[in-house]
Amino acid sequence: MNRTLIFILYSIIVPTIASSQQTQVTGDSLVVRNPYVSVVANLHTGKVHYRFAAGAQFENTTAYVEDVKAGYFMSTAFARHSFTTDPVNDPLGKGICINLVHEEAGKPIRLIQYITIYETQPFLLLTAEASAKEQEGMVETRNISPLTVLPAQEGSIVLPGRGALFTDYPFDNDNWVDVLSRRWPAGNKGIDGISYELASAYDENTRNGFAMGSLVHDFWKTGIRYATGTTVNRIDSLIVYGGAATRDNPALPDSYGGKDGTHDYRAHGTQAGNSVYAPLLYLSASADVRNDLTGFGNTVQQVSGRLTWKKPAPFYWNSFGVEGVLGYEKVMMPADVAKVSDFIHSLDNFNRTTQPVLSIDSYDQGIYSTEVLKSVSRYGKKKGQQMGFYFIPFALWTWKNNISGAKLTNTDHPLSEVILLDDQHHYIPYKDGEWGAFPIDPTHPYTRDYIIGQLKKAKAIDAAFIKIDFLSAGALESARRYNRAIRSGIQAYDYGMKMLKHLVDSIMGPDVFITQAISPMFPHQYAHTRFLSTDVYSHLRNDQPGFPHYGSTAASMISATHFWWTQGSLWPYTNMDVVVMKNFQKNKDLPEQEVKVRLLSMIALGSILGDGSDFRNKEAAERARKYLNNAALCDLFSRPKAYTPLRFPVGNEQSQQLSFYLPGDTTLVAAFNFDRERPFTETFQQAMLKWPNREYSLQDLLTGKEIGKISKGQTSFTLEVAVKDAVIIKLIPRDNQ
Repeated sequence: MNRTLIFILYSIIVPTIASSQQTQVTGDSLVVRNPYVSVVANLHTGKVHYRFAAGAQFENTTAYVEDVKAGYFMSTAFARHSFTTDPVNDPLGKGICINLVHEEAGKPIRLIQYITIYETQPFLLLTAEASAKEQEGMVETRNISPLTVLPAQEGSIVLPGRGALFTDYPFDNDNWVDVLSRRWPAGNKGIDGISYELASAYDENTRNGFAMGSLVHDFWKTGIRYATGTTVNRIDSLIVYGGAATRDNPALPDSYGGKDGTHDYRAHGTQAGNSVYAPLLYLSASADVRNDLTGFGNTVQQVSGRLTWKKPAPFYWNSFGVEGVLGYEKVMMPADVAKVSDFIHSLDNFNRTTQPVLSIDSYDQGIYSTEVLKSVSRYGKKKGQQMGFYFIPFALWTWKNNISGAKLTNTDHPLSEVILLDDQHHYIPYKDGEWGAFPIDPTHPYTRDYIIGQLKKAKAIDAAFIKIDFLSAGALESARRYNRAIRSGIQAYDYGMKMLKHLVDSIMGPDVFITQAISPMFPHQYAHTRFLSTDVYSHLRNDQPGFPHYGSTAASMISATHFWWTQGSLWPYTNMDVVVMKNFQKNKDLPEQEVKVRLLSMIALGSILGDGSDFRNKEAAERARKYLNNAALCDLFSRPKAYTPLRFPVGNEQSQQLSFYLPGDTTLVAAFNFDRERPFTETFQQAMLKWPNREYSLQDLLTGKEIGKISKGQTSFTLEVAVKDAVIIKLIPRDNQ
């Protein structure tokens, strides 16, 4: 569209109305709005404002691309800004896509922002294209942004309210790093950092805020770099960019840049072509950030799909909590597996809805040969049980000084030919150490052969459940790939996961349940569930004397609470790892109350039920009969549903007090008190939970005992939770309405 035509449109001020959506050009501005948001593009400066009806304001935003040869181009640096619009009618709805073009005669690159606003959706979709103006020209970048807010451009993000929190998400669930909601100003200082793939901000008193996240995960690792000043509820800078690649920094705390990044040893790979594209960004703001986050999950699902599971959710026993890594200490396996199988068979409620899984985890191939695992499988079948299988698709554990002699498991292929390399062509460690894990190329046919060998072993033992681990290794950037068309770590990882799922289906059949342990959050669509945090050892708090300073129930809830929306959108279920009835490996014994709290945390987050106990121990067996065979508990675990949080954790201090609710035919509420000194009093409001106006009995889930009542017309009720305790309560109608 030329400038003359634009001025003609300005002079007549043309409004176009499509249902509840309006488009208007007036003065120097193009305005497109629906009932939730207005997009205002300044055709003189090239800046764009996103103004949400609920209150969040994104002012003077820009886009940019950094070409590896031609340099940096910000949308506002071009002399000419024009637009066209296209009608949109896709699975997300009807709407308009604004094509905002930034160009200049002397510049070799044209930058186009694509902004999609739907008639009846509360969110926007944003991306950007950088194209060479010459037909044979080339653009190459590892740094491109569809949304940038910078003080130098007078940009800012303002939230309503006076109690803002910014939520920063790690790249993966490794190293026990936390999702962090952070207040500002803190100590008269702002906050800053990088969130990966998604971020959110909200007022902690009202939950009014926004969420944003990348929708497609087949090339870019998306970073969201943010910084605030000391002004309450104002974000001074925010850059959403494709090309995040960060190295672990031992000088920083783990969750604040130390280990929460991408773990890369080299820069992100480049996207190259006549045109290149930024990440596709979801942006939503409303009076309740929980709606924005669930909307993000549902939109990712619509864009990329997800796996389904039509059978009851699996129950499984995992050997790692007893045997540990490899099993070389022979604490119980393989000789005593029959005793575990016999005990599980004795739990009638645990066996009622599904065939429990015996999952042998992280084992030595020599100790747990195919024949040994076959014998476990045969015995388990006699007891109505299925077999689980564990392997690492994209990494190999070996001695560092033996890399040149190491071979991929059960193959003659040398590790040295498939291991990922840095810019100096040195081997990249994934888990560094003399005994370490080394990442392998997901695109290499040797890797495919290795995976086929593992899946044939899983098939030979008739496994119906697969746990895949240390997947982040396959997403590392590398100076070499067998498939040279694969140019980035996530592109290689997506290639590898797609291959893996295809091989599972073709070798083992489609009815195999796949759970991801340590892994990037995205792409999500190749598994039925994923750990919401790293391994959990069931002790209450990280600062508990005599226990590891990681892997506690409190720490897992700090992250998992922020991911409640993933159950039912990204995956059919979540996975909070296993509970243990007495002790995890050589850790101290757990008080029974901590076992109960751990189980309730798994229920509240929609997790499948896994246990890692040594049932040869009398006390562990007694607790298992009490909890794992509890009819009400087993009923909920057979059809897991994540409860909606009433409050989010703030920071990663261990004394969190959290509450949740699950609406439905029977309303359930949950409350957790990880504080060691203060009781937790929580008030649940009818306006939020929406229970019908009836009389109710408040019944404890585990015991069935009545702990209180709700009278007809009562608009709230209060629960008090003792220190280091948790409850789940059912609202049972007392009348006949």
